[in-house]
Formats: sequence, structure tokens, C-alpha cells
Amino acid sequence: MNNSLIVDPQLQAEVATLIARYASCIDNDELEEWPEFFTEECVYIVQSRENFDRDLAISAINCDSRAMLVDRIVSLREANIYAEHRYRHVIGLPLILSTGEEQVSVETSYVVFSTALDGVSRVFSVGRYMDKLARVDGVLKFKEKIAIFDTNSIRTQIVTPI
Repeated sequence: MNNSLIVDPQLQAEVATLIARYASCIDNDELEEWPEFFTEECVYIVQSRENFDRDLAISAINCDSRAMLVDRIVSLREANIYAEHRYRHVIGLPLILSTGEEQVSVETSYVVFSTALDGVSRVFSVGRYMDKLARVDGVLKFKEKIAIFDTNSIRTQIVTPI
């Protein structure tokens, strides 16, 4: 990591806004909009820190296109059976690791709380996003989003995107 990377404040604000809108989309159950945050050819992975650090391919979720993200939401809405819940993300300040003409690499810490119908909130997932962003028609989108969870055990299945 280059600690001397000087980031354009406008780019920093644009990245922070993208990540905040991404989390808000999930938290407000606007999941049909969620795939629009990604490029057509993209990667979305939810993986344990242990597997990520060991470079193991095993992950809780692994999608390799926006079409797969759309299918995931259709399945969630129409086929999956799961305990109803709501998420609330708390997002750290995105750290821009590198910038280039084609891509911006970002790391962002997150905490996701899950609230069940009984109104009890619990920590669901703690970790970091490792994102690669690309511009599509002038707008930053996720080309790659890896949610690396530090949480040793997830209390329930991962249905909703993190």
C-alpha cells in the first residue's frame, strides 16, 4: 500500500457516496436496484477472512456477472424461505488504495446489524470490503466487490447481500 497516495477530494467523495448508497439500497430493502451498482461483467464474493487470507476459493456467495446478481434477488424474493430481517450497515471511511485510468481500488470497513421481527438487533457481520471500481458512462460502479467477514460464525444463512 502506498501511504503517500494523494487522493483527489472529489474522487474520495464520489467513492464514499457510492458505498453509502450501496449500503442504503440494501438497508432499505431496495434490492431490485442493487445489481445496478455493478458493471455488467463483475464479481461479487462474500468470503471469510480465513479463506481470503489463505487464497482459498471457498466462499459463502460467489457471483461472476450482474445477471447472476439479478438472479440472486429474484430467488430471494420468489423462492427462498428465510427468517424476515432488516440490515443496517455502519460503514467506515473508504480508503483509496490505488487509482488508475481504468480502475480505483478501495478498502472499507463495515459492520452489519441484523434486526429480526421481534425487534432485537444483533451484529450479523463485521469485516471489510475490497472493491475495484470502474467508470461506466462517467459513473463509478463496482467491477469487483469482495466482502471479507471477520466474524467467525454467521448466525444464519446469508440471504440478503452484505
